[in-house]
Parts: sequence; structure tokens; C-alpha cells
Amino acid sequence: MRRRAFIAGLGAAALPLPACAQSKNDHVARVAYLGVGSPGAFDPRQIERFKQGLLENGLIEGRTIEVDYLWAEGNPKRLNELAAVLGQRDLDVILTAGSEATLALMNTGTKTPIVFAIISDPIGTGVVKSLSRPGGNVTGLAMSGTDLEAKRVEVLKEAVPATTRIMVLHDPKVGQAGVAEVQATASALKVEPLIVQAADPSEFEGAFAQAKEQGADALLTMASPFLNYNRKRLIELAGRYRLPSIWYGAAFVREGGLLSYGPSFPDMYRRSAGYVAKIIGGARPADIPVEQPIKFELIINLKTSKALGLEIPAVLLARADEVIE
Repeated sequence: MRRRAFIAGLGAAALPLPACAQSKNDHVARVAYLGVGSPGAFDPRQIERFKQGLLENGLIEGRTIEVDYLWAEGNPKRLNELAAVLGQRDLDVILTAGSEATLALMNTGTKTPIVFAIISDPIGTGVVKSLSRPGGNVTGLAMSGTDLEAKRVEVLKEAVPATTRIMVLHDPKVGQAGVAEVQATASALKVEPLIVQAADPSEFEGAFAQAKEQGADALLTMASPFLNYNRKRLIELAGRYRLPSIWYGAAFVREGGLLSYGPSFPDMYRRSAGYVAKIIGGARPADIPVEQPIKFELIINLKTSKALGLEIPAVLLARADEVIE
């Protein structure tokens, strides 16, 4: 059941075209989106909200803007190939998400403005110089990643008080942001964190088996586009090894995970459209500050809790934005 209704439904015809949405030469703006995964593994609400954000900024696909969507299908080689192609195209803006895709674009040397809808640690990964003045041709929205990872440990422990040892699944390609905070928070809650790295799907089965052998009784998955692309497999493994799980995105829970807590990714995509509009209107990415999430979601799947024989505390259910029954 939806606890906080999201109000949408803006009519394109009724929207004025604000100045920021007009390109300097009044031409149809050309934008490309580079996705790490595939349309089938992507939460469709994110692109839907991006399109809504375009409308809110007076940008109408087919009239004032054209958007080309390209997908790497979870293949790093294809990601770099697509980035190279986009780096040579005559575009007004390139939109993407995650440090892997953003860095792939930056490595092409392109001067085209780049907007990231989501990144965990843009400073630590070298994407921007600072949040207030990004520098270069890249800007966008960043998750306040480290404190969120720690918060997820707290939520998992609250949901499953008997937890004593957490398997922490980490993608080494995204850097170490949040790992120390997870370890510190877990220790403060008298829970032992088992940091398990996986950079390839072939490593998943062994990672779960090893963690289970070491006594893991719960799972926390740290934010990563690669892990998101493989979420169906990870959710299946969490169920098979009977690990109560907490994830960083709502899509994991809608597909069978137990809990998620984090920023609303669809809302971040909606807000990224504002960056696109500003740049089309003449603003320089170097001068547009990187912003943080403003909307957060706690999602709980009661079907999964029942399958695991768990009872989620009523106080946590009362705080949830969405409960899947």
C-alpha cells in the first residue's frame, strides 16, 4: 500500500517554455542518455520521472528536445564503446548515472556537458572537484552515500533484531566510500560486518556461500549500478540462502527483496532534467553545484518477511513509505 502518494500528471500543452529551457540558438536540443544496464533491468519510473522533469522545465520531446537512449547491457566494453561514440557526436548534453559511466564519458575527452542523475561519491571518484563548484564539464546529483549506508545497517538491525553477522556485498569498482561507516555502525550495534566484494556475476554464488559458511544471517548490498543491473540474481540468492536483506533502491524490494532505504531515484532523475534545461539555456556545468537527494523512501516487502518467517516491528511499518503485501 502506498503511504505517501506521488502526485504527477502535468500536461505538456499547458506548460510555458521558461527561458532556461531555450537553447541559445533556439534549435531543437539534442541529448543522449547512456545507461549502464538495459531497459529490461531498469526501473521504468526513473525515465518516466526524467520525462516529467523535462516537461516541468518546458522541454517537450519531439518539439524542443530530442533524447536518444543508449544501453550498455551490463557490459563494460560496450559501455566504453558507447561512451566513445557519444564523445564524438554533436550533442548539447549527455545524461548518465553512476561513476563508471560518467568516468567512461570523461575519459573520451569530450567537451559535451555531462549530467549525472545519480552518483554515490563524485569527489572521491574524481568526477568533480567539489560539490559547490564542480569544475570541468560535469555536474549532477549525488547520493549522500556514506551516511546512507550506515543508516541501512540501523534499519536492518531494527527490522531483524536477532541479526548478529551481516554480509555486506560491495562492488570494488565504485570505490571505498561508505565501507568504513558500515563497519563502524555495525560494530556499535554489536553486529559483525563481513565485507564481501563482487565485480563479476560469476562471483555471486561463491560470495553468498562463503558468507553463509561464516555465519552471515543478513545481507546489506551497497550502492552500485553493476549490482543494480544484476539485482534479480542477487534477490534470488538472498532468498535461497534465507538472508533478510536491505537494499539501496525500491526496485529491489518490489522484485522480492525485504527492505530498502535510500533516495528516491525517480525523483533524482526528475531533478536531473533541471540540470539539462539549465545547460541548454547556456549555463556552464562547472558553475552548477552538485545537489543532494531531498526525497527518501523506506520500502518493506511483507511477502518476503513471511517467506523468511519474520515479523517486522510495527513501529518500522508505520514509518514505511510503501508496504508490499
